[in-house]
Amino acid sequence: MKMKKYTAETMVEAMKKVRMDFGDDALILSSNVVKSKGFLGLFKKKSVEVVAGFDEPVSKIEEIVLPPTSLHVERGDDTSAALKKEMSEMKKMLKDMQQAATHSRFPDEVKPLLTHLEKQGLSTNIITELGEHLYDRMKAEKKDFTNEEQLLIVKQLLERQIGELPFGGISFNKKFINVLGPTGVGKTTTIAKIAARALLEKKKKIGFITTDTYRIAAIEQLRTYANLLQVPVEIAYNSKDFEQAIEKLADRDLIFIDTAGRNYKEAKFVEDLTRLIDFSLDMESYLVLSMTSKEEDMRAIIEQFKSFSVEKFIFTKMDETGSIGPMFNLMKDYGIGTAYYTDGQEVPEDITEADSTKLISLLVKGAHDA
Repeated sequence: MKMKKYTAETMVEAMKKVRMDFGDDALILSSNVVKSKGFLGLFKKKSVEVVAGFDEPVSKIEEIVLPPTSLHVERGDDTSAALKKEMSEMKKMLKDMQQAATHSRFPDEVKPLLTHLEKQGLSTNIITELGEHLYDRMKAEKKDFTNEEQLLIVKQLLERQIGELPFGGISFNKKFINVLGPTGVGKTTTIAKIAARALLEKKKKIGFITTDTYRIAAIEQLRTYANLLQVPVEIAYNSKDFEQAIEKLADRDLIFIDTAGRNYKEAKFVEDLTRLIDFSLDMESYLVLSMTSKEEDMRAIIEQFKSFSVEKFIFTKMDETGSIGPMFNLMKDYGIGTAYYTDGQEVPEDITEADSTKLISLLVKGAHDA
């Protein structure tokens, strides 16, 4: 490995020097903020010292890491803001370097597809696995694949990864359909869409129970949908109300439960649910997640609901995002499939019963567009 030390006034300037010498495949081995000696201890000047190296492309993207830094800076708003900006720019540069390292060993023919999947938010591990599979196939068959052949191979590999998970809408084998999720993900509208289809297409007798008593607007919204569908709705403020609501709706084929929209990253709100709703009932539970949320936030929500038996995910607001890769990351990592995805506010039109083939086609759509 070739190694070289760089000194500059800022981390951004140091990174520019590194890239000029070693290009995008450089590795940052260490970085440190140092102070030069001043006259009689005064007029000390801060600078950034970076040690960088260059080696052959690594076999795993995870091997490129930013080592711990020792940043000793004096307190102050200006210094803190400048440091945050420099760190943000450095992270972006590191990400560019990681992407270059990921793609560098693959043929140019497959890079547009891998770049598309990266923009979709698909995890680095999955992208690397797909790239290696394509490359191995090309070497084994001693030929370059057309765009159509690449897409077919990638679709087949993704199908192997998620195809065994459960997909599709409610089973109609359970009486209670419990819909969970944080505030703002569109639970109530989603419930109305599923319920309307059960009523109109399957001719089921349905009813609603809402436990979302924290927001008057939520109750009124569900009442509006109930009036349109001409079905009953019950409000449960506590566990006793919930029991009474079940009794009143005993003649219904399906009872949809609209749970309170809360910040379920806080464990106490999840505990409140367990005290209010009897999860031992003949019930299917679905966790609603918005595709406009950050992936790490969705993961935090899933972790809080791990104690519940979540049947499948429901992903909303597909029309408000350009990247659906996180959906695949979550399904693969948690082993939970998808029941529905929604792409608008119209009831009951803007909802689609999910299957792996549809979702994979959406993921790769436009991969080779000019």
